Amino acid sequence: MTEHLYEFCPNPLLIVISGPSGAGKDSVIARLKQRQHPFHFVVTATNRPKRPDEVDGKDYIFVTTEQFAEMIEQNELLEYAIVYGDYKGVPKQQVRQALASGQDVVMRLDVQGAETFRKLVLEAVLIFITPATEDELVKRLQARKTETPDALKIRIATARQELGRLDDFDYVVINRQDNLDEAVDDVMGIIRAEHCRVVQRKVAL
Repeated sequence: MTEHLYEFCPNPLLIVISGPSGAGKDSVIARLKQRQHPFHFVVTATNRPKRPDEVDGKDYIFVTTEQFAEMIEQNELLEYAIVYGDYKGVPKQQVRQALASGQDVVMRLDVQGAETFRKLVLEAVLIFITPATEDELVKRLQARKTETPDALKIRIATARQELGRLDDFDYVVINRQDNLDEAVDDVMGIIRAEHCRVVQRKVAL
């Protein structure tokens, strides 16, 4: 199915997977990777410390604050923002090379970053990932047990605010508990539909 779409709809897409913390953005992207579709998955640069289970260059490009500042000064980032006290940014050259090769580009951005990115790249396809209910979102955040009580309160409050930004996106996908594949199928359906548009999106960076 994907090969036929690429044959008749050659314009690559720039797809942004976003949503509040706890929505399952990373899980959706991980399952997309497992399905081995011909996408380029953007590796975001960040100055936050690497967690024990993370791999540099795969999960994130880990840099120092000084290195991140230099990337900003050299105009090497398409978009960057401060997320929970840490800098995160999208390397410009990485995205340009993937689009030039004809690959659809998939990137994960927080809601703030996605809104900024839409202003920079009007042709981007913005997909909002969300749990079925706000209560489910809160339970997921609480179940992580990776933050102090105060930090968790801030993250929950921020996530609740972000749920109200749905209108800034093109599509919404509900990531129901224990039904990840359904959410990933919905994302793939959106990508297929975008490739079948009569007037194609043409990304210019």
